[in-house]
This record gives sequence, structure tokens and C-alpha cells, in this order.
Amino acid sequence: MRITLPDGSVREYAQPVTAGQVAADIGAGLAKAAIGAKVSGVLTDLHRPITADATLAIVTKPRQDKQGLSKGEVDPDALYLLRHSTAHVMAEAVCRLWPDAKLAYGPPVDSGFYYDIALETPISSDDFPRIEAEMKKIVEENRPFTRYELPPEEGMGRLKAEGNKYKIDNAQRAIAGGAKSLSWYATGQPNANWEDLCMGPHVPATGAIAAFKVTSVASSHWHGDVNSDRFQRLYGTAFFSQADLEQHQKLQEEAKQRDHRLIGTKLGLFTIDEQVGQGLILWKPRGGMLRTILEDFLRAKLIELDYSLVYTPNIGKIDLYKTSGHYPYYADSQFPPIKMRDSDDEYLLKPMNCPHHCKIYASDPHSYRDLPVRLAEFGTVYRFEQSGELSGLTRVRGFTQDDAHIFCTHEQVPGEFAATIQLVQFVFKTFGFNDVHIRLSLRDPSSDKYVGDPRNWERAESQLRQVLRDLGMSFTEAAGEAAFYGPKVDFIVRDVIGRKWQLGTVQLDYNLPERFKLEYVGQDNATHRPAMIHRAPFGSMERFTGILIEHYAGAFPLWISPEQFRVLPVSDKFNEYAMKVHAALKGADFRGRATVDLSNERVNAKIKVAQDDKVPYMLVVGGRDQEAGTVSVRDRVRGDLGAMPLAAFIEKAGREIASHGGEIVKV
Repeated sequence: MRITLPDGSVREYAQPVTAGQVAADIGAGLAKAAIGAKVSGVLTDLHRPITADATLAIVTKPRQDKQGLSKGEVDPDALYLLRHSTAHVMAEAVCRLWPDAKLAYGPPVDSGFYYDIALETPISSDDFPRIEAEMKKIVEENRPFTRYELPPEEGMGRLKAEGNKYKIDNAQRAIAGGAKSLSWYATGQPNANWEDLCMGPHVPATGAIAAFKVTSVASSHWHGDVNSDRFQRLYGTAFFSQADLEQHQKLQEEAKQRDHRLIGTKLGLFTIDEQVGQGLILWKPRGGMLRTILEDFLRAKLIELDYSLVYTPNIGKIDLYKTSGHYPYYADSQFPPIKMRDSDDEYLLKPMNCPHHCKIYASDPHSYRDLPVRLAEFGTVYRFEQSGELSGLTRVRGFTQDDAHIFCTHEQVPGEFAATIQLVQFVFKTFGFNDVHIRLSLRDPSSDKYVGDPRNWERAESQLRQVLRDLGMSFTEAAGEAAFYGPKVDFIVRDVIGRKWQLGTVQLDYNLPERFKLEYVGQDNATHRPAMIHRAPFGSMERFTGILIEHYAGAFPLWISPEQFRVLPVSDKFNEYAMKVHAALKGADFRGRATVDLSNERVNAKIKVAQDDKVPYMLVVGGRDQEAGTVSVRDRVRGDLGAMPLAAFIEKAGREIASHGGEIVKV
């Protein structure tokens, strides 16, 4: 049996072997650091036997510096194992404290883990210390995570005898999905210690859990259905050191201060109204201005790059989306079809813009001389997200994509794809997202969720890989993350406090042109199928704006600030001059977004209000300014910059805005 390691070396074994044994054969240090493994790309426990030729990568705990902080980027697989295991420890602690608790489901998530629990007694934050104390006992016992399996019939019999309908449902779903057995994990010995129905994997023992915290509790529902059983969803997080946990808590506290929902309300950017509907955004005037600035910025760049701007309706016949494959592929996340009164036709709120753009392309004949055809639209689409998953601007039910689709010859694909990647990079750099990770998302050949000819997939994946290499870009590959119709390049950006967001995406598609039978006439006078590139640098205007609010904590740079300047007369004697300054700012070439505060408040109070409103520049005007034609400039961050001629300030502000950054220097 041949075990191939990441460095290409091969170890041979005459009988089944575990990843833990292979790690020990390689070295004692690796065996000590190991907490899991990837066997032929599948994350698994150290003690699971390997019975056939396989590739093997050992998953290890991160190394730590002198302060106890993990060095470099922590392996996501290591965090998954740690947090999945800690979820079990938390669930056991809850069952100790509330023996009548019934467990439903407990997965790891990006920032930690949760467990859905059916329990009549409310769990509150006052209970968290008790839960953590029980968890600590379980960790200190250092009991192994032990897996065992039962045949489906025997396993279902056991679950029915236990009477937890949620676990019965989980098992039935697993069997319907093709599971040949049902697996349990005991924290210790089976039938002696606490155990739970679970697919795994887990760390070797509870003692591997170094630092954890129960963070919050919320309500949820079985299968996300508000009409079904209600759960208490208990959240927690775990790290490989106490120092990592403390750093995370500091970042979480800062994230609360940057919460776009709070800042958006305070600055009057947007609102969500129950009568309108959850997940449907009402952009208020200041938010509308911010969004307009973002759209105008990108629209100008698209015109420069020879895109054609189009508009499409927010609804379409359901047959359109059946042709594209979006229905029924996205059926679970779409609003229900709309039945027409006067016919048998059914319509659907638009889930994607691409089918409409395919129809625009198909409405005219095309020659190879016409290509590429680049169609761009700020198109609004709709998804029926579960109510428990909605979150301000970042998870909504109606959102506008900065969408574009490029129809080109196969020979044009590398150049067009490279240009879209460079456009995305330009956008991120402009907005101060300088830490960007690139992921090449590929299909999983063993999955049936991907449509189209496998040869087209292989060609598309090879082309994207080569484009990234030709651009000299570092990237990782992720099997199973592709769109259902084609591979894509995803951009994962890290914001100012270290959080990661998946924003822009570029996708290569040979399937939709085939499904819609799109054509162009080639040099040989024969008809050919174009390739199709999907791209969205912002992704969603709502989500991008929400992330931007948090990245800047609402203190936007001058060029995108909804209000750039506020004129503050020191008393009503100078209101007339203040209005002249205001008019000059409004009439400047950069169309300065300015207001004037004519309230009866003292100037210090006016400054405080403007500061709280995060206005970049406050222009205080009094007697000397009126006589000299100056403004006394106050910077939101640097404070007073002194007086300068109004014309000089406007000229310098114009330069700062045009450069999409920079600072005004005192004259």
C-alpha cells in the first residue's frame, strides 16, 4: 500500500495503517503536533485506518511565538477539527447541566461553532460561566474522541429507542444521501462516556482543546423553518492558545464598534422596515449618495474599458431559468414562482442576471469581428435567504450586483479573463483592500452538481490556471467550490482588523452559451459557440457597502464620503458668508457634497456633531475669514489645520478627490 506525502515521497505499508502511525514513522515531533489528516483530500481523524493507496497530509497544531500567539496563518482544517471537537465538549457540558436537553446539530462555522438545542429552560449569558466550568473539566480529563459505526438498520433502531427525533432526522438524511453506516463519537469509551451521532472528524482527545469561550445564545428553528420546532442556538469559539483567544476577543470588540448596522443607522445610510420586509434594504439619502458614488466610479471605468451598459427586468419567465439551469438548481433559495392570472405562465423574481444577458446577446447576429461583446449592468436579483441568516447589508434578500458578461472567442479567453482580474485588483486597491488572497475554485469530479461536458470543464480550469500563472499571481486551488456552470477565481480580502471576506469573483463558462445556443460566425464562415465570462468586482452593492462601512468604521475617505464638507459659522452674523462658501463648494468642478450648519448652537457643539457624523472636513468661518476670503479648516482626524484661502482649499480638495485618497496639507 503506497502512501504519497506532500513532498512527493512515498511510504509503503503491507497492511492498513492510520495517519497517526505514519506521522510517528516520520518523526516524534510531527506525531506530537498532529491532530488530524487529509487522506486523498478528505479531512479525517488520525486514528482512521487507511486501507488503499492514498495521498496523505498531516494536519498539525500551529506553532506559537513567545507571547503564545500562533505563527502565521492557522490552517483552516486545524481550526475546523478544534472547533468541531469543542462543540461536542460544549454539548456534553450542557447535557450535564440540563439532562433534559435534546441536541439537534452542532457544526463549526467561520468564527467558532454552535449547537442547536431543544430545551424548555432558557439559557442566558449568566449560565455561560457554568457551562465553561463543565467544559474545562471535560478538557482536563483528556478523554479520547472515539469513533464507532453501526449498520443503518441497527443505528436507526438505537436512535428510535433513545427518542431524539432530531437525531433520527439527521440519520435518515444521511442514509438518503448514500451513507452505508451511521457513525458516533464518544468522548472516551463507547457506551461508557458521553457520545453523539456525528460524521466527524475530531482531534485525538479533549486535552487538545487549549482555549475556548461560550459567546452568545440566540433562537433558531428546525431546518430553518419558523413554523417548526424552536431551538436555543448556543455559540462558542475555540483557539489553540489563550493568547489567540484574547486577541480574537479584542478584534471582536473592535468589530462591534465597526458594526455596519449600528454605523449605518447612526449615519442615516439605510434602514430595514418590517412592513417592507426583512432583508430588503431602503437606502436613505446619505446611503443613496454613497451607493451612487460607488456605481459612478465603476461605471466610468467600464465605459473606459469598452463595456456596453444594459438594463434588464427584475422578473422573467420560469422557463428562462430552467434553460439556464438556475431553476431548479437554486430552487431552495429562490422566491416561489409567480402564477399569472390570465395564462398558465409562471414567472420568477430574477435570481441571476446572466440569463437575461444571454438573451440580449442572442437578439442580434454576431461575427467574430464583433467579439468580445461586454455587457454590464447594475442588476437587482433576489434570493430567499432564511430569516435567521439575514444580517444588515451583508446578507439580504434583494441585492444589486455590479454584473457583467463577456462573450468572446475561445482564443480571446486568456486576454479577457486577465483584464477582468486586473479590473478587480484595481477596485480593491482603490478602496484600500491591500491584503487579497486569490482562490481558483474548481469542480469536484465526484459530485453531480456540475453541469456540462467534462472536457469543457477541463479546458476552462486549465485556461484559468494558466492565466493566473501568466500574471505571476499566487493562488490556492479549491475543489468543489466552482459555480455549477464553470470554474471561477474568487478574491478573499482581509479588512483593516484582519477579517476575511469573499468579495469579487470572475467565472469562465462554456455551459450557458451551449444551453442558450449562442453563436457567432467565425473567419471560416461557420457558426461557433462563444465562451462566456461572468465578473463582479464589488459582488453585491449591499454587501460591499456593508463591508466598506466596517473597513472605514464609517469614516469614509473624502472622495466617497456622502458629505464631504460642513460649513460652520461661528455665529449667525456670518451665515451669509457661510452660504457663499457652501455655494462655492457645491459649484466646484468636483461637485463638492457640502452642507452648512445654521443652527443656534455654539461652534464647539457644531464641531462635535460634525465629528460624530464623520464629516471629513469642517470649514469654520468667522469675522477674519469673511474679511480675508478664507476658511478655517478642521480635519476629522488631524484637527485644526488653520486658515487658508477658499479657492486654495477647493483646489487641494479637488486633487485629493481625483486621486481617490491623499491628505490636504496646510498652506
